[in-house]
Amino acid sequence: MDIYSIFEEIFTYNEGSALIFTRLSFWIFFALLLLGYSFVYKKTHLAKSLYLLLFSLFFYYKSSGIYFVLLLFSTVLDFHLAKAIYRSHRVALRRLLVTLSICVNLGLLAYFKYAYFLTSIINDFLGVEAYRVVNIFSETMNMLTGAEKFDVDNLILPIGISFYTFQILSYTIDVYRRKVAPVSSIIDFGFYVSFFPSLVAGPIVRAADFIPQIYKEYSVTRREAWQAVFLILNGLVKKIAISDYISLNFVDRVFDTPSLYSGFELLMGVYGYAIQIYCDFSGYTDIAIGLALLLGFRLPPNFNSPYRSTSLREFWRRWHISLSSWLRDYLYIMLGGNRKGRVRTYINLMLTMLLGGLWHGASYKFIVWGGLHGLALASGKFVEERRAKMRRRTFKLPSVVLILLTFHFVCLTWIFFRAANMSMALEIIYRIGAEFYLSAIPDIVSGYSLIFGLMLVAYTVHFLPQKAKVWYREMFIRLPDAVKILVALVVVFCIYQASSADLQPFIYFQF
Repeated sequence: MDIYSIFEEIFTYNEGSALIFTRLSFWIFFALLLLGYSFVYKKTHLAKSLYLLLFSLFFYYKSSGIYFVLLLFSTVLDFHLAKAIYRSHRVALRRLLVTLSICVNLGLLAYFKYAYFLTSIINDFLGVEAYRVVNIFSETMNMLTGAEKFDVDNLILPIGISFYTFQILSYTIDVYRRKVAPVSSIIDFGFYVSFFPSLVAGPIVRAADFIPQIYKEYSVTRREAWQAVFLILNGLVKKIAISDYISLNFVDRVFDTPSLYSGFELLMGVYGYAIQIYCDFSGYTDIAIGLALLLGFRLPPNFNSPYRSTSLREFWRRWHISLSSWLRDYLYIMLGGNRKGRVRTYINLMLTMLLGGLWHGASYKFIVWGGLHGLALASGKFVEERRAKMRRRTFKLPSVVLILLTFHFVCLTWIFFRAANMSMALEIIYRIGAEFYLSAIPDIVSGYSLIFGLMLVAYTVHFLPQKAKVWYREMFIRLPDAVKILVALVVVFCIYQASSADLQPFIYFQF
């Protein structure tokens, strides 16, 4: 390979060269970033922001190619809109400007994420195939370059657009609400929007939490640095050693061809997917928080042992915390929350979860997934209100029973989330109920002993008390540095020995 080919491989976009946390190329990228950062972090905050902004934009370019222009467009537009909103004292103008921000950002998200879905609905409704999706972005680039380089018939969903769109909207809406003041530098704002650890799959970071950190001096204690290393190692174990292994060797096969498996195998596949998606997404979050901490920034937690929840309401306080709190603050409350009567509260809950389901993907199965959660949340609220009105003491189920009920409801909804389509989801549910084949269970358990054993270990760790998790994290941090380094090397070696030849992308990249 000549020097030009190496340069092209490093600095140009192709799908196989995306900087994913589980690839060696990312860690080379991060090592180079840290090397340069060691000369920059004590400089002015503007120099630090510019440095990290450039690396973040390069990271996003390697993940999404030319679509990083969309990120730049939204950044520039909302930087100026937020300043205009803050300066204006006319309520009508401020509402117009924040509405413009919402419409443009959600319009871009809707076009790239839902164009095929909406077009198919229109064609099915009219009974024709007259309408098709055209990639206006590619068509524009072809016009500007004077060549047919970009495919106008294929619309690609830019990685992370769902996350950075919500992050930008939280900024402009909070500026409109006078909760935060707009930043004076577009470099600082661009850095906030594009900060690479959380850019493509969260956590969704609020401006009020992140922007003040930009102006603070770099401050990471020795303990925090090793805590960051622990989080990164923990995230890699979750993703590669657990999530990817379970996915490739069991879950994907079961969900791709459910007709080949018994009800018991399908049920175990559902349990497998439940722990797979948790380890995948929370693993990404752990790595993102660890990377950010090494750079001197504190990101909010995004998971807190969600399957230990005793109610669905508690589940959403523990699962994808940054999204559920965003939906609460910027959608549920804006719809009226619980301020407009009992019936309206139930409707608002349902609408919030339906839209939350649609946020995850342009498909009926995600609408059903969100709708089931919305229905359960509204029902749970109704039961709570009825119980509160009853004077006599009502019977309450033990916590372990409530945890099991909540967990299995979540698992039921995961079937719609993971299945390729609605018919497959319904087939899986039917076969679990009708074709369980109890007599075959011993042979199935024996055949999948390694997979089921790994699932059992993962669930056991998940259900450990928080004190136990803090204990083994603190044990790692207190080890002598040489021992910590040795442990880290052994963990990394074991992880990559267990990894597949083709590392799997994080599940939430598709959202």
